[in-house]
Amino acid sequence: MAEDQATTAMETSAVEKQPETTREAEAPSLTTKRMVVAIDESDSSFYALQWVIDHFSNLLLTTQAAEAESGMLTVVHVQSPFHHFAAFPAGPGGATAVYASSTMIESVRKAQQETSAALLSRALQMCRAKQIRTETLVLEGEAKEMICEAVEQMHVDLLVVGSRGLGKIKRAFLGSVSDYCAHHAHCPILIVKPPKEMMTK
Repeated sequence: MAEDQATTAMETSAVEKQPETTREAEAPSLTTKRMVVAIDESDSSFYALQWVIDHFSNLLLTTQAAEAESGMLTVVHVQSPFHHFAAFPAGPGGATAVYASSTMIESVRKAQQETSAALLSRALQMCRAKQIRTETLVLEGEAKEMICEAVEQMHVDLLVVGSRGLGKIKRAFLGSVSDYCAHHAHCPILIVKPPKEMMTK
């Protein structure tokens, strides 16, 4: 009888421990990270992309083992809006509006699409070389405003932009996408400063 009681006690103990083992097996996975890198024709923007690839690749891998816990990198390019007309001075106090023809509009749009495709293709090649989970996004409008709107809608964890190193005068007249995003983006932002030889003089 003593042996039967001992056997029953061992079985009960084993049954009671099963839920604990199950809870350990169902431990929560890592939080998925979503990052956005804004690129344009400048070398500084691609330097920023390469910096992200070099420093965050462990969070963005496409390998089967890491896919369940890895994040997503979105490469964004913003096309400048095309104005269908331009105003030219026509004497004191006057101006003449010159409207673009449909052929010119189509030509400009095609050129913009080709530029965007080339930039994003280059970016994808850089990311795929390191097995980075990547998607691309093309927007049209004012770059600094569109980038901030996009990261807010996408609930981004980190926005990365390059710095062109504009001087004080150029910064005052042209503005800075990185400065604008630093003040208006609704997410953490990382501004990657390129080497001195890459900075705009």
